Amino acid sequence: MPPDDDETLKAHAAVETVYRCHSRHVFATLVRLLGDFDLAEEALQDAFKAAMEQWPNDGIPANPLAWLVSVGRFKGIDAIRRHSRFEPLPEDIEEQLSVDMHDALDGEGIEDDRLRLIFSCCHPALSSEAQVAMTLREVCGLSTEAIASAFLVASSTLAQRIVRAKTKIRLARIPYQVPTPDQQHERMDSVLHVVYLIFNEGYFASSGGSLIRPELSVEAIRLGRLLIELLPQPEATGLLALMLLQESRRAARSSPSGDLVLLDEQDRTLWDRDQIAEGSKLVEQALSSKRFGPYTLQAAIAAVHANAVDAEATDWIEVVGLYDILLRIHPSPIVELNRAVAVAMRDSPLSGLALIDAILARGDLNNYHLAHASRADLCRRLGRVAEAKSSYQLALSLAQLEPERRFLQRRLREL
Repeated sequence: MPPDDDETLKAHAAVETVYRCHSRHVFATLVRLLGDFDLAEEALQDAFKAAMEQWPNDGIPANPLAWLVSVGRFKGIDAIRRHSRFEPLPEDIEEQLSVDMHDALDGEGIEDDRLRLIFSCCHPALSSEAQVAMTLREVCGLSTEAIASAFLVASSTLAQRIVRAKTKIRLARIPYQVPTPDQQHERMDSVLHVVYLIFNEGYFASSGGSLIRPELSVEAIRLGRLLIELLPQPEATGLLALMLLQESRRAARSSPSGDLVLLDEQDRTLWDRDQIAEGSKLVEQALSSKRFGPYTLQAAIAAVHANAVDAEATDWIEVVGLYDILLRIHPSPIVELNRAVAVAMRDSPLSGLALIDAILARGDLNNYHLAHASRADLCRRLGRVAEAKSSYQLALSLAQLEPERRFLQRRLREL
């Protein structure tokens, strides 16, 4: 007896809900069971197509994810056997096809598979660009077109990047597994770096006409939550805190016309107090572990800014102190530059300018527009107009983001 319209609608709605909320869970397990990203994607689509056809007649399964994994696996096996008519099967395929499905279908097994998928996409053998593309495509489920649009590259270029990454995973036989405890620290650093790269591109785009790409920062925060859910570590907690605290300022970081608004000029009533509260709590949690790293320290600095009632109330002594620690455990010219700006706020523009000049004299940040923009701002505040103009013009020649370019042009006009 065919199902009535209400039952069909109910079943289709259930399929759509499961797809929206859990399709990447199912995909992660299918990658492990079938051993191939493209085959798993095809099997995933076939499984959901079968659900649309069968659930109206048979009813919604008690465990929809297990049903989809099981159906997807058999669809994948059929595809492998069809392919075997034209090319030899991989040596270990029989072992893959005979895997015990019980472990694959319980909730813990599926969650473990999501972690395996993240570590595979962020494997250090892949380039940084490939890690980011693979993570957004395979873990988050974003379309190739959406990722290409967010990073302002052609869809064909992005697609080729993903294809090359999958080929490298297959040919290098990169294992689809969570690293052993002794490997975990090194590999976790790679995963956190990829998530932060994704967030940064969303929070402060590297080029183009828009200051922010919120779809990327939202995905990065989602990945951050997933990481501390699956593999809680202090630095993962610190990274999520950092992203939440920075994201809390999103609504105030640009004007209605899309122009850049600096931190000290932002309308703090627009800041997201829920994100600030959550981020501040996570910072305290990560710091209390005594096993924190650079993301936690950056989050602690962001928390000082976020919890100041106005720009004048910022505790610059604490900010500089935190930068001092950050510079010891994670030395870099960018950290030096940020510390120099904080010293200028704590002591005087002249003190900060001396530090920035020393960095530029080494040649470390000569091609970094924000180093020249920071120097220009300090010269402006000191009344050294000719130097300020020169540094603003140099920053303008290096800037790729339109809102930043408009800001620098405005500063030049003001001078």
